[in-house]
Amino acid sequence: MAKILVAGGGAAGMFSAVWAARNGHDVSIYEKNEKLGKKLFITGKGRCNITNACDMDTLLQSVVTNRSFLFSSFYGYTNQDVIGFFEDIGVKTKVERGGRVFPVSDHSSDVIRGLERELLRLGVKVHLDTEVKAVETAGGVFARLMLADGRAVEGDACIVATGGLSYRTTGSTGDGYRFARSLGHEVTDCMPCLVPVEAAEPWILQLQGLSLRNVEVIVWDGKKQLYREFGEMLFTHYGVSGPLLISASAYIGKKLREKHLVLEVDLKPALDVEALDKRVLRDFEENRNRQFKNAIGKLFPTKLIPVMIEVSGIDPDRKVHGISREERRAFVELIKHFRLTLTGLRGYNEAIITRGGVKTKEVDPGTMESKLAKGVYFAGEVLDLDALTGGFNLQIAWSTAYAAGNSAGNEERREGYGI
Repeated sequence: MAKILVAGGGAAGMFSAVWAARNGHDVSIYEKNEKLGKKLFITGKGRCNITNACDMDTLLQSVVTNRSFLFSSFYGYTNQDVIGFFEDIGVKTKVERGGRVFPVSDHSSDVIRGLERELLRLGVKVHLDTEVKAVETAGGVFARLMLADGRAVEGDACIVATGGLSYRTTGSTGDGYRFARSLGHEVTDCMPCLVPVEAAEPWILQLQGLSLRNVEVIVWDGKKQLYREFGEMLFTHYGVSGPLLISASAYIGKKLREKHLVLEVDLKPALDVEALDKRVLRDFEENRNRQFKNAIGKLFPTKLIPVMIEVSGIDPDRKVHGISREERRAFVELIKHFRLTLTGLRGYNEAIITRGGVKTKEVDPGTMESKLAKGVYFAGEVLDLDALTGGFNLQIAWSTAYAAGNSAGNEERREGYGI
């Protein structure tokens, strides 16, 4: 039996502790918050999107950063294994649109309680309100955790599962990055990810709260297409959000740090230019003696009409029969290519996850053990791994935590380290 110390009591921390304890080890969790799973509680708007029920190819394709690193852990502990685990501990699940898996109750608290019950059953010691200040090694091998109150806790292995920088109010303050650097690890550049995006146009305020469904968006860097997807978006007082833009942030974040980008929205993707022109022409003919501002109500939501008029440059009081063919065609092009200037990402407090983290080349992909400090393991968001929304980031947490928890304290592997 080995003594395993887990720094962090979030999703990855709890899950790695479960598996280390199931292997018969003496396991302790050190969590600086007053309760476990604080970030997990708000995941999926409080419903907790546990994983995604898609096939393995889709699962891997949904990983944006360092996908190949996850081959071993994803196949070692699949999304179906995750569903089975929660069902076994009494958390019944259901599959919704897009393969998203939720607890039947729609309460993230049930996921946390299920994990807590399992930790209690396995005899895992949980130390709340206990902050880890340092991870120390001796001779290149894990030796102890140093706590904020000055105590030193010795152990055979340590799992660092302290999360990233997103939702800092939940305790994600980048502690794990500091631990990793102290052990000689490189931590890649960090930034908010899966986060809303700011835009420059002054008329954005008029659109605040407007949700557009069934639109296609493209993000351009000059003539280079960075992102293209179909779905739903939301206008905010500062810019744009919703599923499409949250996902886009994973692909455009680094470039947005360097320059402004162009968001192009096709408001009528089901119609090509010619079909849309016929539709607009039909509306114009039906309203030929009405003012332009009163003739396009069937084309757009009410909030969008004044902005479309403003951007089109057509006088809102002009009679429709006075609009030229060229002006109508330009209006059609505007509908197909409605553009905004993206200026930057929102901050960590609005980010679902952090992009960046402990460099994966310095971590064993099969065990999550540090290649620089024997007996130190990393799991979850502290690693330089990120994926799209839909349960994929929690799958990363579960799979890496399983690998770490199953490997920590393994005597056969540790014999070669002189322990």
